[in-house]
Amino acid sequence: MGDLFILAISCIFINNILLAQFLGNCPFQGTTKKMETAVGMGMAVIFVLVMAGMLTWIVNVYLLKAFNVEYLGTLSFILVIAALVQFVEMFLKKSIPGLYAGLGIFLPLITTNCAVMGVCLINIKEEYTFIEATVSSFAYAAGFALALVLFAGIRERIILARVPKPLQDTSIGLVTAGLLALIFTVFKGMV
Repeated sequence: MGDLFILAISCIFINNILLAQFLGNCPFQGTTKKMETAVGMGMAVIFVLVMAGMLTWIVNVYLLKAFNVEYLGTLSFILVIAALVQFVEMFLKKSIPGLYAGLGIFLPLITTNCAVMGVCLINIKEEYTFIEATVSSFAYAAGFALALVLFAGIRERIILARVPKPLQDTSIGLVTAGLLALIFTVFKGMV
């Protein structure tokens, strides 16, 4: 149980998929202009990543390894992730149309979000058990959501600030993202 807690803390803070491993930066910049959109994207990524982590682990162990076709891993993982994103997209379109509209193009882009694929590949590379893969998938997704929410809060404050003309919009966003990533390096010595 203690090892799972350390794994979760490591995935959320120390090896944060966005701020330490720099995977999934497209939605990080695109969906953090409003807090509601960032929270919605964070929840969608949590669902997709946890389900993808579990399903890709099962596919890898019970199909790819069993039939000695591990070389089909990337292709099969993409299919699993794409199917999950379709499910989330249909659910949000029916249940929460405002969030669906707010996420816009970034919702289908979860399919190609390198953070989702990266976590699935990390789980396989590290040879995690099913429980460890599930915990790591959830923790990486929670770290992703945490980074989105922190960045959205900062960006909402920046809108109220007087930013020099050359640094407005994307430029100040990239500078702020770099500073936020730098802050997360403080956690490197924890575990």
